[in-house]
Amino acid sequence: MKLGIVVTDAAYLPIATGLIDAARAREWETKCFLTDTGVMLLADAGFVERAQARPNSVALCEHSAKKYAGGAFDISALADRIVVGGQTQNAELVRLCDKVLVF
Repeated sequence: MKLGIVVTDAAYLPIATGLIDAARAREWETKCFLTDTGVMLLADAGFVERAQARPNSVALCEHSAKKYAGGAFDISALADRIVVGGQTQNAELVRLCDKVLVF
């Protein structure tokens, strides 16, 4: 099972991390796309740790990061583990995953 999680607001951090942990406990592959203020999940050390544990499992909208992050995290420091892109990554997640949840 491939589970896609799209996060559009930072308020969904607990839900997103809980879903990622539950899916991985079942040995499901997870893909996560962060957009709008959802990019702020990358300011959370626990979320970054989960992302780094599975390189390229998290993608973010670069435009949203520039608009909302305000220096809360360093995109270039994460670029080797996180896909920095745009809405193309969102479309790819929807195409590749069996189920997609949007928050």
